[in-house]
Amino acid sequence: MFKMISVFRVIGKVHSSVRRLPARFLSVSSTLQSEDIIYDQIAVDRIRNFSIIAHVDHGKSTLADRLLELTGTISAQAGNKQVLDSLQVEKERGITVKAQTASLIYKHKGQQFLLNLIDTPGHVDFSNEVSRSLAACDGVVLLVDANEGVQAQTVANYHLARSKKLVIVPVLNKIDLKNARPEAVAQELFTLFEIDPDEVLKISAKHGTGCEEVLKAIIERLPAPDANRNADFRALIFDSWFDRYRGALNLIYVKDGMVSVGQEIASCHTGKSYEVKSLALLQPDEKPLQRLVAGQVGLLGCNMRTSKESNIGDTLYLKKNKTCIPLPGFKPQQPMVFAGVYPGDQSQHPYLKSAIEKLVLNDSAVTVNPDSSPALGQGWRLGFLGLLHLDVFSQRLQQEYDADPILTAPSVTYKIHLKGVKIIAAHGGNEIIYVSNPALFPDKFQVEEYYEPFVLGTIIAPTECTGPIIGLCVERRAIQKTSINIDNDRIMTTYLMPLNEIVVDFHDQLKSISSGYASFDYEDHGYVASALVRMDVLLNGTMVDELCTVVHISKAHSHARELVLKLKELIPRQMVQIAIQAVVGGKVVARETLKAYRKDVTAKLYGGDVTRRMKLLKQQSEGKKKMRAIANINVPKDTFINVLKR
Repeated sequence: MFKMISVFRVIGKVHSSVRRLPARFLSVSSTLQSEDIIYDQIAVDRIRNFSIIAHVDHGKSTLADRLLELTGTISAQAGNKQVLDSLQVEKERGITVKAQTASLIYKHKGQQFLLNLIDTPGHVDFSNEVSRSLAACDGVVLLVDANEGVQAQTVANYHLARSKKLVIVPVLNKIDLKNARPEAVAQELFTLFEIDPDEVLKISAKHGTGCEEVLKAIIERLPAPDANRNADFRALIFDSWFDRYRGALNLIYVKDGMVSVGQEIASCHTGKSYEVKSLALLQPDEKPLQRLVAGQVGLLGCNMRTSKESNIGDTLYLKKNKTCIPLPGFKPQQPMVFAGVYPGDQSQHPYLKSAIEKLVLNDSAVTVNPDSSPALGQGWRLGFLGLLHLDVFSQRLQQEYDADPILTAPSVTYKIHLKGVKIIAAHGGNEIIYVSNPALFPDKFQVEEYYEPFVLGTIIAPTECTGPIIGLCVERRAIQKTSINIDNDRIMTTYLMPLNEIVVDFHDQLKSISSGYASFDYEDHGYVASALVRMDVLLNGTMVDELCTVVHISKAHSHARELVLKLKELIPRQMVQIAIQAVVGGKVVARETLKAYRKDVTAKLYGGDVTRRMKLLKQQSEGKKKMRAIANINVPKDTFINVLKR
């Protein structure tokens, strides 16, 4: 029986030893809990829609917990940690994977304000979640660790918010740490973003210090949503997930008008109509409502059968209005990293298929296409936003569905410009094709130009690590674009680099040479023309599709040498000699020979019967020649897994 985990369930055991926040926090909580709030009567000018954006481990989830406690949304107890991080993988890794929402009520100057906190992940691989969360926001809280300072993802999130013209409230967290340097970090914000140090709030989310000032700043500095309650209903879908009993649930931002339970709505994108079955605010548990009005963010259920009917960025409107002007949405991010996923045993194929389908319903950024391999059997080729996204997806398969899949090495999608009328016709008339499976990479004579995806990477590291980092980037074919000294101790550099060179171990290497102090972030830069070749692997002259790879021509020989040596170690010795060859463009660029088992057929002969000895040796030689001619090489599945695995 599958265990579906509700993304808004609060996880955490309340311990008997309760840690209380300061008395002023509890007085606010008790006051609000005793009042009966009519949410749809809160005026638009008393609504604030905001997100907290931060680098990984800068305390975003902890600050969210404190804001929930301050507003009385949850009780101030020791078990409330990472309340908005409900997935097991989020608890274990201390990261946010899935963006969530919580509606808070806060009394300021005698008036009740509705604050919609739209949570965001911090890792670069989940920037798609950040982008769609900001689509429903009017401002953000930019959270920076006062100990570590500005990091790579801080820079990326800042520019993402600025590109959407959102108001930014800068906040320094962890000022209670012994090595905190709030004044220096505030100066970094001024150097990089021209943020006035006097506007920066200094807090400790762990202890609650200064958190009430953050709430006041959200109300006083951020604008109210640009919403019109007198217009016809329009709402933006900025997130969705699947519930086994209620179908696809939509997280919506109501831009205009209002919607009530029982009304019939329609989708601008698909044209399909649905009856509204349920409406709710998230606190973070669902609080059922009869209607949602302009300016609010809430959950809408309307019996959508599949999550494919719920399109992120779509506009909903009342069917009786007949026409609708779509709201400006946003373009979902395309997968950048692809990997093959196969069941360990083909008998587990239906089970793994069901698990992947259910998990993809709650993670629309993952693409799934059927794939097959002679060595690994039937499987799928999945697209992810990055390596961490791939790791988290794999971990969720294991934890939530008890599946144990085989994942091949990640690869990227290449853009290929074909030439020749017949070749283009063979590809359905498409002059430009995209290939993510190296085995399907066309030969050079069919191609006008190869293109590979590049990214613009940002590295912030200590100044003394500059030399080794430059060496690592040059080795990965990166081109330096800019270099800025943040202060006397740290430097920020940007590089144009091939995505294929960083998807496997670049981040690990960077952390190693910088003793863990460097941070790395990247954004898509598009496709760049490149000299690429397909490398085939032959075992005794037979090509093995699973071992095909795409490499840059400058690295073909070194990669080929590493691959054949690895295969020589992994393939078990057999009765026949095995020639392991790496071939590029029909030319062997590296070769290793795996010797056969040696058997002394004359061991039992004694005396001087030379004729008998020569006859046995001749028969053995002829037998091996025949075996080489007709025998299939037995390469165990474990060998493919060890070569292909990440």
